[in-house]
Amino acid sequence: MTRLRIVDSCRAHLLILMMLLAAPTVAPAVGSQSPQASPAVKPSAQTVPAAPAAISDPAGLLALTEAPSAGVGLDEHPGARLPLDLTFRDEDGRPVRLGDLLTRPTVIAPVYFRCPNVCHFLQGELARTLPELKLTAGSDYQVLSISFDETETPELARRTRDTYLAAAGGRVPAQGWRFLTGDREQILKLTGAAGYRFQRVGSDFQHPVAIFVVGSDGLIVRYLQGSRILPKDLALALAEAKAGVVGTTIRKMVQYCFSYDPAQKTYVFNVLRVSATVILATLAGFLAWLVFTGRKKPKDSGP
Repeated sequence: MTRLRIVDSCRAHLLILMMLLAAPTVAPAVGSQSPQASPAVKPSAQTVPAAPAAISDPAGLLALTEAPSAGVGLDEHPGARLPLDLTFRDEDGRPVRLGDLLTRPTVIAPVYFRCPNVCHFLQGELARTLPELKLTAGSDYQVLSISFDETETPELARRTRDTYLAAAGGRVPAQGWRFLTGDREQILKLTGAAGYRFQRVGSDFQHPVAIFVVGSDGLIVRYLQGSRILPKDLALALAEAKAGVVGTTIRKMVQYCFSYDPAQKTYVFNVLRVSATVILATLAGFLAWLVFTGRKKPKDSGP
């Protein structure tokens, strides 16, 4: 009987402790906030208008010119493959096959080069983020900005390339960030495979604001939505593309263990959350052991 009372007392104390640990606590000001929108860099003060605050909407953003149409949006297709036989034009007007370009992990940015707002924000953010990666553009990875406006020319693509390479401070080589144009049929096959739906409105477009990362075989491994791009998010996506895996589970674990610090503009290890999880798991295991052993009847030692 004494042993059973001790077990019951331990159970009660453990349950109280677990309830206290599981109770919601006020998160610290730093290290537990979600990434906040911040101004995108201005690629060129002379050739590109100043950018207002960057926009980051996890549901995907639309161009700001008109109210969004029902036919505009982003249906993510992680695990799908892009058709590699598509042909576009490079900055010099030469035809290039998509399969020949995808020789390494690749970031694809669907944009149109005359876009006065969100495409400018997105590419300006890329120009800021790419130099922060501990990877070499052109060898470890590459970026393809592909215009979905079939009327845009290689000359415009070349001018746009010069603008954003200059914004990157010369730290991204031309072979590491390509600017392509193409025919409508080829464009629609690419965007259709990626679930990227846009619509022309006069001389402008309604469209999502997103990039996607693919492997050398055209496998789509990850989408990054909004005009705010974190270097660690992009680096993780490129690592997944290199490995050829869609790393949803890995991503969720990283996001659980790390919190974004807006002051330092980086992720920090969430000691409180991880420690609480470990303690709760340990206590749950110990409580299960107590319950299991407490139900066992002591063996009769008498005759």
